[in-house]
Amino acid sequence: MKIKHEVINKAILECKECRLCESRTKVVPGEGHPFAELMFIGEAPGKEEDESGSPFVGRSGALLSKLILGLGLGRGQVFITNIVKCRPPGNRMPELEEVTACKKYLDQQIKSIDPKIIVLMGNVALFSCLKRSGVGTWRGNFFNEQDGRTYFVTCHPAAALHAGGWMKALSEDFKTLGAKIEQMRKKK
Repeated sequence: MKIKHEVINKAILECKECRLCESRTKVVPGEGHPFAELMFIGEAPGKEEDESGSPFVGRSGALLSKLILGLGLGRGQVFITNIVKCRPPGNRMPELEEVTACKKYLDQQIKSIDPKIIVLMGNVALFSCLKRSGVGTWRGNFFNEQDGRTYFVTCHPAAALHAGGWMKALSEDFKTLGAKIEQMRKKK
């Protein structure tokens, strides 16, 4: 049975299952089309996201929006979220306890939205969803997993902004993703 998008968001907004609830300004459940064919999953909200309650609104969000436009889509046509729904202090890497507490919400979101392709951006998303590590090894590849979903791995936009080599990789990955989306459109 599918859980409605609004019910999931309400549970996320009220969550107090880990210590991140103590320091958050706002919860960032994710946003976009509730039945999007394409879902983007990052690591955790940053400072701007914590203040606004929306995912990917800072510099990395502007880059992600530009890349999504390059796919011929707008932010309202996809769903964007993170593994962890509250900002870790100082933008540190989410701890296992925090990832575990939020993972059930992500699983519910995936089931409710039922995207055709899930884009995993960065190591935390890659490990949390596919139990693999090393974005540099897996980026640019599609994986059909036991849950019947197609996953695509790329680096996190923030990594591309901070390390120039990742920008080229991210651009290449989105070209690969765009070709797959075009192929899917032709099959319809």
